[in-house]
Amino acid sequence: MAGLALPFVATVALASGLPWFLRSFAELRTQRLIRDTPTARIRSMPMGLVELSGQAIPRSELAAPFSGRPCAYWEVDVATRQKNSWRVVHREASGHPFYLRDETGLALVYPVGAAVRLTHQVEEECAGVSLPDVYADYLRQQHPVAGALWRMGSLRFRERLLEPEQRVYVLGTATPRAQSVAVSADEEEMAMTGTDGWRTRRLQSLDHDVQAVVRRGENERTYVISQTSERDLTLQLGFRAAGGLVGGPALVLFGLGYWLLFLGAGHWSR
Repeated sequence: MAGLALPFVATVALASGLPWFLRSFAELRTQRLIRDTPTARIRSMPMGLVELSGQAIPRSELAAPFSGRPCAYWEVDVATRQKNSWRVVHREASGHPFYLRDETGLALVYPVGAAVRLTHQVEEECAGVSLPDVYADYLRQQHPVAGALWRMGSLRFRERLLEPEQRVYVLGTATPRAQSVAVSADEEEMAMTGTDGWRTRRLQSLDHDVQAVVRRGENERTYVISQTSERDLTLQLGFRAAGGLVGGPALVLFGLGYWLLFLGAGHWSR
């Protein structure tokens, strides 16, 4: 068993080291964009790549799937137990637009396509045969067949939220407000699931106050939504990039060195 483990580890190191190394350059670029883009006020923000900070305001009545808590945006994932680790088998996120408000005005943010970094997380591990109703109902709706198989073992449910009034940092592409009408008709990205009650109509009436729409750009694809501050975000990106620049080549050298020694010793011909 030990003899089989080392070749497997070397192969995994060789296959994962190069992608990790290349990904670090993308993180360095994102870090540079964040540092070089000044934070704008919503009322006077330029069109194109823009950096904003403000409070998240829901545009419709939106509740998180597991906790039922009201929010402006949510993400969930479901993982199954694989020996000593967890394997994520399902991910989902709300595509609903939300407002971003600062002391000068209001912007409409479309989170589709963004790298969303949420720090507030709720996690629960359950035995698949005795799931709480909220998780069992969710699996039946999302994966009626696969969900039944996943329930044969242990499951982990995670939920991350962007709650109303929470501070949020956004780096994305701003477009004029006039385009928001056409965007709101896009059923694929909107897929609004809020109710038609008075609260929803009141929230959507804020559309008249929107200065611009922020989303993923066609030319500049970098798009970040984060609960962490600009300073903390650049530090995180820097640490991750440094890890990839050092760890990626180290993994490749380890994997390549092992297989060169293995083949050079004549094991391949045995």
